Amino acid sequence: MTTEPGDVDAAIAEITERLEERYPHHHIETIRAAVGDARDHFARAKVKDFVPLFIEREARARLEHPAP
Repeated sequence: MTTEPGDVDAAIAEITERLEERYPHHHIETIRAAVGDARDHFARAKVKDFVPLFIEREARARLEHPAP
């Protein structure tokens, strides 16, 4: 099973919503930036099936431990 681009876009929207709920103290733009940066990080992954999962984990890590 491969992930289609539309599926990834839908998953990104769901991830963003979940992170908004989980991190209400973060500004929405900060959350979107974390998700976007994580998405960029995995853009060249050869196997796309688990990319949304990796994006969410990476975005959570960026929100929990922001770089100075």
